[in-house]
Amino acid sequence: MTELENEQIAELNSRMTEIEIKFSYLEDFLNKLQNIAVEHDKTIDQLKAENLILKQKVRELVEAQEGDIPNRRPPHY
Repeated sequence: MTELENEQIAELNSRMTEIEIKFSYLEDFLNKLQNIAVEHDKTIDQLKAENLILKQKVRELVEAQEGDIPNRRPPHY
C-alpha cells in the first residue's frame, strides 16, 4: 500500500470512530428522553385521575348547595 492509501484509510477510520461516538451519545440521549416521556405519561395519568376526583367533589358540592338555596327570584325584583 502506498502512503496516500494509508492516510486515506487512517482518515476513514478516524471518521468512523467519530461517527460511532456520536451515535453512542445519540443513543444514550434517546434512552434518557424515552425514560422522561414514560415518567411524564405516568404523571399525566395521575393528574387526570386527580382531576376527575376533583370534578366529582365540585359537582357534589354544587348539588349540595342547590338544595339549600331555593331557586326563586330575590325579593328586590
